Formats: sequence, structure tokens, C-alpha cells
Amino acid sequence: MAAILQQWARGEISSAEAIAQLEPYELEDPRRLNAFGIDRDRLRTDLAQRSRLFESVVGRPSLKRIDSKTFLPSLWFVWLPLAQHLARRRTDLGRPWIQGILGLQGTGKTTLTHILSAILTELDLKVLCLSVDDLYKTYRDRQQLQRQDPRLIWRGPPGTHDIDLGIAVLDRLRSPDDRPIAVPRFDKSAYGGAGDRGEPERVGAVDLVLFEGWLVGVRPIASHHFDRAPWPIETDADRQFARDCNDRLHAYLPLWDRLDRLTVLDPVDWQLSCQWRMQAEREMKARGRDGMSDDQIRAFVEYFWKALHPELFLPPLRADRDRVDLILQIDRDRSYRAAY
Repeated sequence: MAAILQQWARGEISSAEAIAQLEPYELEDPRRLNAFGIDRDRLRTDLAQRSRLFESVVGRPSLKRIDSKTFLPSLWFVWLPLAQHLARRRTDLGRPWIQGILGLQGTGKTTLTHILSAILTELDLKVLCLSVDDLYKTYRDRQQLQRQDPRLIWRGPPGTHDIDLGIAVLDRLRSPDDRPIAVPRFDKSAYGGAGDRGEPERVGAVDLVLFEGWLVGVRPIASHHFDRAPWPIETDADRQFARDCNDRLHAYLPLWDRLDRLTVLDPVDWQLSCQWRMQAEREMKARGRDGMSDDQIRAFVEYFWKALHPELFLPPLRADRDRVDLILQIDRDRSYRAAY
């Protein structure tokens, strides 16, 4: 199928030829069709609409930077139908749609929001990308927080975000008026990399909000799960830290309740997120930017696993059909193995 898409992208075959060859692949996976709200009886109409979108975005310079080996299949089978699905939902809802996107480090949250934003803009929708990182408490507040709890050595775990700010911003975005909306933005370079809240971005009314982050939508679990928690939660101190982070999630529930639905990026092996983070850091350093060593990254990622362990918090989300509308399973090469 990748070869068909490459021929099409290069203009070697027409859209009609490409669609005729791709249609059988669409019918192979009923779960994927259902996840994207694709009606089998209207499949050809849907594919015709998708083909026009494909041709309008595939040549964009900003998208060509992405590895073409996985880019075209991801674009055709995941990103385009997901964008179409979100656009339909926004129309049906009659107000801005808030789509949560949850993913471990390295699973492609930023890439997904970047691509979806480009496609949805092509559909004449105004899109705002918001990260849970933008809701971090100020540097000063986090310094005070760390004095109260020295275990919070890095920003990121539950408790380091300004939840009230997030609720206020999402409420304004869901019910806009004529006044500009101040959207928080976080400057990770401030204070030598410790980061601080920067100048807010002022926006007007938007149609869709893509709200992404490593803990977006994660809900607390029963305390007994930490009695025999998986590695790297090994010591009594580790277990207490995990329990405390779990307890702090209760404060986030009103924020998560502002989401209309949640997409989960689910790697086939959660430990791949460390490997992928190392790869991203090496690529960044190869471009001449400062970055962490492999040992520093390993310690950093394991700290987050100790705070909210993927093996404990992802399974409940996979089963939560009331809140989670899409699971994208990420393979070892970062391609999408399944969408359901």
C-alpha cells in the first residue's frame, strides 16, 4: 500500500486509480472504519473526499520533513480520516470541540497535533494546539512546591500544573465571546531550562482544540495496585511517591471533564518511550542544540514511570469507552499498527 501512495504522491497514477487499489485495504479492518466513523455504505464518497485532502496537503513543505517511509500510510489511513471525523463531530456539536490526546514521551503527540492542525485548517477550521506543559505552574510556584515536596525534582508529575488556569482557559474556548482569549504558553528555556510561564497567546474563537500531554485524561486508580507495582517502582519510597502522584490526579478530574473525547497513543511496549526519547535527543544534538545524555534521559523517563506507571494507568483507559474514543497502537518503527 505504501508503494501505491508513493506513486500517487509523485503523480504517477491518478486519484481514481489509487482509490481503486486502496479500497480493499480499507475494508480489511472494520475496527478502524468504526473508530473513524466511516460508513461502509458511504466508503467511496468518504475516499473521494479524503483523496482531495490527500492531494492538497501531501506536498506541503512543512509536512515533507517527516520520514516518508511511515508518513504516507499514516497520512492516508490515520491522520486524514481522523481529521475528517473530528470535523464532522465539531459540526454536529455546534460549539468548539476539545479533543484530548494522551501519549507517553516519544509516541508522537506533537507530530499528531501538527499534522491534524494542518489538515483541519485545510477544511477551513480554526484550530488551537494546547499542551498540558503550557499549564505548568510558574517557576516561583514550582520552587516553593519543591521545598514542600523535594521529590518533585522535575516539572511534569501531577501537582506541578495550574489546574484552575487550565479549566478557565478551556471554559473560555468552549464558550467564546467577542473578547480575545489568553492562552498560556510555557517557555522551557527560561531559568536555564527549568522553564517558566511566558507571554500568553491571544486568540479569537476557535473550532477545535487539540489538547495533548503525557497525562491528559489519566484518572486515579485503586491504591492496592501499588502494593506490587512494576519496575522501576521498587522501594517503599517509590511506592509512596506513586501513591501520592495517584492521589493528586483527583484534582485533575474537573479539567479532564472539559474534554469531549480522548485519543490514546499506545505503544506496543511502553519501554520504547525511553528509546524514542533518546533518539529524539540525539537528533537534536546533531543539529547543534544542547541535549541530555542517554543516562540523563533514562533517569528522567524512569522518574515519570515512577510517578504514573504506563502498566498501571494505560489499561483502564483502553477499557474506558465512555471517555476514550480512539486508541492508536504505535509499533516499534513508530508506524501505526492498529486504530480502534
